[in-house]
Amino acid sequence: SVPFLVRLFPDLVLTKFVFLNFLAFPFFVDLRRPELLLNNTISLYLNTEPDITVGIWHTVPGSRALEAQGKDQRWYEEALADDHPVIIYLHGNGGTR
Repeated sequence: SVPFLVRLFPDLVLTKFVFLNFLAFPFFVDLRRPELLLNNTISLYLNTEPDITVGIWHTVPGSRALEAQGKDQRWYEEALADDHPVIIYLHGNGGTR
């Protein structure tokens, strides 16, 4: 019966049983507040298109850790414009970061 279900509902099977994107892991963690999990990290939101908002985390490297302590969102946004390289990590579409 499994091959029959995969044939009839391929999207449902992939999203619910293979990718498990309905699970929010780690459990019971507020991923909108990364500073509770990671040092030198804040959460930002970018409006890429009308009605589309992308949530990102901005983490500065350990070499700037002392400089980043106690800074607000504006400091992190300005840090994106300096001469340091930016690494983008695309994690997938699980609905969590």
